Amino acid sequence: QLKHSFASNKTASDVWKVREVRFLAADIALLRAVVGMVPPGGNAINPATNAIQSLVALRQNNVWKIALFQNTPAQFHGRPELVESMTKELSALL
Repeated sequence: QLKHSFASNKTASDVWKVREVRFLAADIALLRAVVGMVPPGGNAINPATNAIQSLVALRQNNVWKIALFQNTPAQFHGRPELVESMTKELSALL
């Protein structure tokens, strides 16, 4: 059923930038990124979809696996200049 649903609905294009990868231990890594989306048929990022993502990965038996993924909307309420700055940063990747 999902295949049928997505076949008729265009999805947004993701734009992302990894800001940091930090090893907390030899087999544990923290990745922080910012992401945005370009609506279907569009050519610019929709600032309302910007987000900050954090991911914790564990290496077990020499294979990296995601242990935790957090996606937080980057609305920066009351600080429109931060939304604009992030959108500009992501737009440079298009």
